[in-house]
Amino acid sequence: MNKQALEAIAQAMVANGKGILAADESTGTIKKRFDTIDAESTEDSRRDYREMLFRTQDAMKEHISGVILFDETIRQKAADGTMLTQLITDAGSLPGIKVDGGAKDFANHAGEMITEGLDGLRERLAEYHGLGAKFAKWRAVINIAEGKPSAACLAANTHALARYAALCQEAEIVPIVEPEVIMDGSHSVERCYEVTTEALTQLYAQLAEQDVYLEGTILKPNMVVSGTQHAEQAGVQQVAEMTLDCFKKCVPEAVPGIVFLSGGQSDEDATAHLDAMNKIGGLPWKLSFSYGRALQAAPLKAWAGEASNVPNAQAAFAHRAKMNGLAAQGQWDASLEG
Repeated sequence: MNKQALEAIAQAMVANGKGILAADESTGTIKKRFDTIDAESTEDSRRDYREMLFRTQDAMKEHISGVILFDETIRQKAADGTMLTQLITDAGSLPGIKVDGGAKDFANHAGEMITEGLDGLRERLAEYHGLGAKFAKWRAVINIAEGKPSAACLAANTHALARYAALCQEAEIVPIVEPEVIMDGSHSVERCYEVTTEALTQLYAQLAEQDVYLEGTILKPNMVVSGTQHAEQAGVQQVAEMTLDCFKKCVPEAVPGIVFLSGGQSDEDATAHLDAMNKIGGLPWKLSFSYGRALQAAPLKAWAGEASNVPNAQAAFAHRAKMNGLAAQGQWDASLEG
């Protein structure tokens, strides 16, 4: 393990005013998104869409520190023959890769999920390192419901995250660890706080057991929010305060940065929550973003699968990237959204 190299990459991933573009949608997931704009999902159309984002210079150079890619994308060339990973590095950003095998039904635990993909991971990481990946991502899914999450679900998922992280560092790849407490449900913000606290506590205990070098990792968590069906929705300031209170209890100061997932929040809510946390300040870690839908929904709609719409789509992407870049510094204001 080259600790110095891992730490340098992790620090670059949370550079001031920059965050991560999550462009690692599986083929099935991106097809669903293309369906919403009546665009056909083919290898070429997926390439064209992602190439459009990676060529948005204002966004990539100023506000995007890294891009999480899917297996197909890390191997693809742009229309002019340039590797897509080269477009990313040319913009001063870092290529990353999703390496988990997806969340599957957890045996004997109805309504819960376990993320697969540890088998053969060492070999895959070596290949991805050769393809230019500087960091990786593994997502665990934790549902809140009556009697859920179970102790078994939390233990299995946090153990898998720790084993993945150790293998990444062996391959000189920085691991993003993502224990996502899902916001779907009727639970209160207080219940989300409890579950997020337990998940993070177990995660860092497992990472310690696997001798993972925390300075060479990045945390990608959910924010502490109300369940989508709960009658009372926590406000922006409450979300910010409860999230930071939770993290101060659970996340070691050695972790360089926390890049939030948007988790189904609206574009502006994801930005406002991040900004409110950074306005509070006084934190041991950098707070930034690792958004997928919250960065891509606007440009995807503007693009609509038509080459003639590329300038408008890139403008939409540049705007959302800029708003979140400001939020990562506590400098966003809702008036800037006009």
